[in-house]
Formats: sequence, C-alpha cells, structure tokens
Amino acid sequence: MARPVILVTSFGTSFPDSRHITIGAIESAIRESYPDYDVRRAFTAQIIIDHIEKDTGRHIDNFEEAMERAIKDGVKEIIVQPTHLMDGFEYTDIKDALANYESSFEKCALGEPLLASDADQKAVAEAIKAAMEEYEDDSTAICLMGHGTEADSNSIYETMQGVFTDLGYDNYFVATVEAEPTFDDVAEAASKAGYTKAVLRPMMVVAGDHANNDMADEEDPESFASIMKNAGFEVQSVIEGLGQLDAVDDIYVQHVAAAISTL
Repeated sequence: MARPVILVTSFGTSFPDSRHITIGAIESAIRESYPDYDVRRAFTAQIIIDHIEKDTGRHIDNFEEAMERAIKDGVKEIIVQPTHLMDGFEYTDIKDALANYESSFEKCALGEPLLASDADQKAVAEAIKAAMEEYEDDSTAICLMGHGTEADSNSIYETMQGVFTDLGYDNYFVATVEAEPTFDDVAEAASKAGYTKAVLRPMMVVAGDHANNDMADEEDPESFASIMKNAGFEVQSVIEGLGQLDAVDDIYVQHVAAAISTL
C-alpha cells in the first residue's frame, strides 16, 4: 500500500546551491518530522524545470505531474505544502489546481503559506533578526527585499514592516522588487532615519536570481544595491534565503501539522 504523501510545492530556482540549502532544507525538516510520509517535490515554474533538466538531465515534476504520479502510485492521502510566503496568485493557482484532484484521494489537504498568521509573521521577523545581529550597529539599516505582487496580498510587506517596528527593530526596512514599497522608498526612509550603511538581504525563501541580480548586482543601475549606493550608503549584500533559517523551516512543519489535523 502506498504511503501517504506530503508534496512540498515551490516556485523553484535554477541556482543549485541555493536550491539545496533552502527548498531542500524545508523538505528535510518536514521529512524528519513525518518519517511515515513520502515527502515529494514539485516546482510550479516550468521554465525552471526545463532549465534544470537541460543542465543536469534531472526532471522535477510540475504540480500536475506530481499529482498524476501520486494517483498512479495509488496514494490515498496527500498533503500539499507550498513554500510561498503568502496567499498570492501562485498560492491561489495551487489551491485551484488541487481542487481538480481532490476526488482522486481519500484524504487531501492544503497547507498554509509561510506568513499566514500574526504568530508566523512575528516568528519570521525574529528569525531574520537573529540571523542578522552580526551586521547590526547604530549606523546600519537592515534592508529586506521581497518579491512583490499585484495581488492584494502584497500588503504583507507593509504588515511585516509594522511587525519589525512593533518589535522595536526600527533599523529594519522592507522593500519589493516588483511592487511597493520600492527600493527608492527604502533608500529615502533609511536616509531620513540617519543610517549611513545598509545591509541587504532577500526576504524570499530562496536566494536565487532576484537576490543575486535585482538585489546585489552593483553593475545594474536599477538594483537595490545600486540605488542604496547612489543614495550615499555603504552597501553590503547577504545572499541567504529564508529557507536557510531553522525557525522558518519549523513554521512549514507546523503548517503541515495543521493541514494533517484537518483530515
């Protein structure tokens, strides 16, 4: 009889080192907590799946392939745990796609994204704070870069800014690549607050293309690093994804547990 499955579903990244220590770390944490489950991987970005297969010859299932594989294998119970930060367009796409397969399983549940509750948001802020303490001093702004989205859930970035402030972490500033707050917004806010140095870190599960290029590439005049540098800051970039933080991985484990409890 087929074991129950936890399908960890990620956007994906073509950066192999980051893939292993972020997405891989989340999967490992879930696998250690649920040894009786078969923990599987799916990516939703087909362009990344194709890139990895071309480079390595290794195929990673997209969501539909992973679900069809589970059905073929005779799986009766499946938990889908996305690694997305919030319930934006991509999370909603997974939710909608899962609805098409629910009738094929005896038990089926969807886990929540990372920043689903006030407790999750506080825990993530504290995890980032702990990871960044070595960079902090009175002259340094810690600037976090999220992805940003046109979905209403983009408000999570403003919410997280409020969480940092409420915790007394006034030197933390949140920006996004593709929405608001912008890099310019953070440069202005940090400058007005009197900071002269900036340490940049992605507020993304994976430190991949966005972290290396949109954030850290000082040769790109539109990058976060260039904008902060041009605003007069001494800039340093930390290329680390949230998936590298044990406390963040633990939240995904908790969300799996919550999903299983609904079955």
